[in-house]
Amino acid sequence: MPLVVLIGGARSGKSRLAVRLAAAQTSPVRLIATAVAQDAEMAERIAEHRRRRPSSWQTVEEPLRLREAIDEAGGDTCLVIDCLTLWTANALERFGAAEAETFAAAAAAAASDRRALTVAVTNEVGLGVVPDNPIGRSYRDLLGRVNAVWADAADHVLLVVAGRALALEKAGSILEGLR
Repeated sequence: MPLVVLIGGARSGKSRLAVRLAAAQTSPVRLIATAVAQDAEMAERIAEHRRRRPSSWQTVEEPLRLREAIDEAGGDTCLVIDCLTLWTANALERFGAAEAETFAAAAAAAASDRRALTVAVTNEVGLGVVPDNPIGRSYRDLLGRVNAVWADAADHVLLVVAGRALALEKAGSILEGLR
């Protein structure tokens, strides 16, 4: 089964689409939640996401050990990772950019080797204003690299905007078409 990466802006419908894709599977579903509720507003966002998921799904809250959580899911369980954006922030803070990128590559490889459907949700933050501080720029750059690693490992990448999805082609297929 494929690895599907859903990328887009905040509140664009990525998580809703991930829930729909996973709910269409006949296999059990496990969701890896990477968010940490450090304030009331984030706690409410997490609660909203929980309300949208079927109660039969297993949720694993794992802000850092992403590859291990993927491995623990087993190969026959549909897996939703929500989201790489927050995982990247957690990993940058804990490990630094270079180590976080290495961990992201290992997690993407593990996700692409699974038998059952895996859906990973992530934000595209590189299309906006350049952050005015070094940590903001470091995070934006790291998330761009993490997204590229996951997209390269994926069978399908969908850009989600306003609840609509647009399939993104691999650069290699476009280059071959130009020859």
